[in-house]
Amino acid sequence: MEFPMQQPHQDVRDSIARICADFGDDYWRKKDKEGKFPHEFYRAIADGGWLGIAVPEEYGGAGLGMTAAVTMLQAIAECGGGMNGGTSVKINIFGLNPVLVFGTEEQKRRMAGPIVRGEEKTCFAITEPNAGLNTTRITTKAVRCGDHYLVSGAKTWISTAQVADRMLLLARTTPIEEVSKPTDGLSLFFTKLDRNHVEVREIERMGRSAVDANQLFIDNLPVPAEDLIGEEGKGFRYVFHSMNPERMVVAAEAVGIGRAALKHAVAYAKERVVFDRPIGQNQGIQHPLAKCWMELEAANLMAYRAAELYDRGQPCGAESNAAKYLAGEAGYKACETAVLTLGGNGYAKDYHLERYLRDIMICRIAPITPQLICSYVAEKVLGLPRSY
Repeated sequence: MEFPMQQPHQDVRDSIARICADFGDDYWRKKDKEGKFPHEFYRAIADGGWLGIAVPEEYGGAGLGMTAAVTMLQAIAECGGGMNGGTSVKINIFGLNPVLVFGTEEQKRRMAGPIVRGEEKTCFAITEPNAGLNTTRITTKAVRCGDHYLVSGAKTWISTAQVADRMLLLARTTPIEEVSKPTDGLSLFFTKLDRNHVEVREIERMGRSAVDANQLFIDNLPVPAEDLIGEEGKGFRYVFHSMNPERMVVAAEAVGIGRAALKHAVAYAKERVVFDRPIGQNQGIQHPLAKCWMELEAANLMAYRAAELYDRGQPCGAESNAAKYLAGEAGYKACETAVLTLGGNGYAKDYHLERYLRDIMICRIAPITPQLICSYVAEKVLGLPRSY
């Protein structure tokens, strides 16, 4: 296994850190408070060519793979961007994977270029209100009508849909009653988000307020047949080429947020004097922070292990899920410990830690819950009977 910070990944981290230097904690606090998309940051990342970090060079990208993408998203989170910074750009990175793996040559060239150049934004329209993580039970349907499909249904928790131009859309083209396996009959499209046929309704949330999350109500959306990715009815399998990268990216972000919180807490503990001594001299402060560092670094290694396997074309489901679980838990513990280190000041917005704590909750919940990860590992790794 290559150590994560060998070249060229250190170069990626350094380059992203230089961009992020213009978008510090105060910028992200303001965007989070206002609930406004960070267009300036997005443009800076796009202008630097970083949206195409994992896209092959022949389609306008850098071709550096998911290991480099993990490094990039972690650096954004660690520099103060948290989930606002990462989510503003990451779907445009891992969301293209099914197109790049299963799309035609014409689709790759037509679809990847505008995303890589930052001319278009996309969103990931998979989850539905009544299906949750049971993706085979989605009810959004696509009906073939000559040279196009008509799509109707509802999606939920769709990030960036307020600003997106396109969406990676999963819909059922064959009723579940007519297929031999529930995973059959689902088709994947990369198509225009036409607001004449799609109502986008924002969901109010406790955190990550600068990047929207939404309900989508789709009414007879016309989707050109040439926007179908791969074969009709095989979309469930294609989606998994984004699911594992999404897990490893979220893991990297969680580590980045945890590190940012730890940095703030350590600096405060060195400077804050109570009873004539810095509070960082007390083992009651030292030991929880030290444990947080160890747990974050262990989770980080698993995230890079998953990314390395993915870039080699090897199975990485167990590692991706484990990375997401470990990093979500370690990141949350680091943020909570940091808030407690500062005491009342940790609860104040001026110190940024309460924003990190709100952000890190996402990494525990999405894109898959800790409980389902444990069930996955129990079944797929340990060989225990399926529990659900």
